Amino acid sequence: MLATESLTSIVKHSMAYGLVLSQPFSTYVDVPPAVWEEAFEDVEELKYGAEHETVRALQYKLKKLSYYHAPIDGQYGILTEYAVKKFQKENQLPVTGNTDKSTYEQLSDEEYRKQLQIINDSLDAFKIGDTGKAVTALQEALAYFGYYQAKVDGIYGPITDKAVTIMKQDRGETALHIVNYPKEPTPQPEVKEEKTNSSQQVATKTVKNTEKKESKQPVKNQSKPLTQLTSVARNYLGIPYVWGGTSTSGFDCSGYMQYVFKQIGISLPRTVSDIWNHTQYIDSPSVGDLVFFETYKPGPSHMGIYLGNDSFIHASASKGVSISKMSQNYWKQRYLGARSVPQAS
Repeated sequence: MLATESLTSIVKHSMAYGLVLSQPFSTYVDVPPAVWEEAFEDVEELKYGAEHETVRALQYKLKKLSYYHAPIDGQYGILTEYAVKKFQKENQLPVTGNTDKSTYEQLSDEEYRKQLQIINDSLDAFKIGDTGKAVTALQEALAYFGYYQAKVDGIYGPITDKAVTIMKQDRGETALHIVNYPKEPTPQPEVKEEKTNSSQQVATKTVKNTEKKESKQPVKNQSKPLTQLTSVARNYLGIPYVWGGTSTSGFDCSGYMQYVFKQIGISLPRTVSDIWNHTQYIDSPSVGDLVFFETYKPGPSHMGIYLGNDSFIHASASKGVSISKMSQNYWKQRYLGARSVPQAS
């Protein structure tokens, strides 16, 4: 199994909004996973007769877990309902055939564990030129964790081998990638492995425990460019969400953040996790600060700009650039914390 530091490294690569995954998820479902999870919040429940993009994600998850064997068509028919009932029965959930939040979250957890198990079993199993379903499964697992960005074709070639090599390197890293390092680096103590029965809990605890250890330095008054930030951010309301988008044709989450800050002369890293590292911990957000969320995987995977009055602006996977409430149940449950950009201090 993966050690604590290995899982932390995987979390780094799992940040869907930060990694521009051009093809892998579209190979089997034509919407990215970040959209699935947020879109389900809008749907609340899926049941027989529904036609929705999240039904495709549901069918894909069920198929990967061997509950669903029909085409992925986005239509909640009798076969989808039957597969959901079978999953609910085997996982001690109320057997209704409807996919409520608890069922969907349990499916997502099972999918995470399955993909992680494939990585554990297959990372050293192949050489250049190998082909087959097992290679396909490895490619999909690598894509799931953000390492593989090419077509899933079942051929273990140079691209797959490179993805494996990078993941192996990350498995050997000790550095925690989602903490705020001091400006003058000091020697870091060795990070010891924690024993746990749940890989996902290890990753989540690592994120939240490291946040608690950060020095809570007071943030000084905002610089002049940041006073313009919220008005600049509002200029792009209504622009659609585009996976990997970095322009006014369409933004993803971190692409929107990077673009807006660039307009006021501030450079931000490209990924949510790197922006988290780049910014400073604060106890609570003020207007213009950044707010971070843990969406479909452990660690910071979504963010926005705090507008005050319980509101923040962001590139929403289901609504594009829009304003949401921090107190909305979906965001409240996934809130990780607030941070300020270095130029503000």
